[in-house]
Amino acid sequence: MIRGVITGLAVVISGLLLTSGCGGDGTEPIPTATGPSGGIPAPPADRVAFGHISSLRRQDVGWVLRFDPAWFLSGETANVAAGEDRVVTPGEPVPNDNYVVDESDRLYTYLVADDAEVVLLTRSGDQVGGTEIDVAELEKILAGTSTLAMFEPIGTGVWIRYRIATVSRVVQQYRP
Repeated sequence: MIRGVITGLAVVISGLLLTSGCGGDGTEPIPTATGPSGGIPAPPADRVAFGHISSLRRQDVGWVLRFDPAWFLSGETANVAAGEDRVVTPGEPVPNDNYVVDESDRLYTYLVADDAEVVLLTRSGDQVGGTEIDVAELEKILAGTSTLAMFEPIGTGVWIRYRIATVSRVVQQYRP
């Protein structure tokens, strides 16, 4: 009996050590979750997707984003996919170690929180960096009415962080 309790505690402690904190290298831990019964795996609460914003509008329900997801591939995955798509000679590396695959133009609808964090690539003189803006300014950028000095067009793609259907973060991807 005591041996079973000790073994059970060891399993719990091992699980906590594997799923807690960052690895010290700046990476986030892999999110884990369980279903309602506690033992059935469930998807992480927050999800991240790469893609392109088609539109952003203020409506009765708040901000509504239309988003076209794509695969942002790197490394060997990018090389093989680009070779299969005949973008590069099979076996050759892709430029800048990245390749985007957009398999459809289907748009998905998300709500965007009023206080969502939005970070875009901007230029100030010779300096390039991320600038945090509000959702209303992002709408202006998409409409072409913003005066913000963008480093590259928003069409290079963005990462969204969302929970169920509500976006809490939008970050522009640098594409050399």
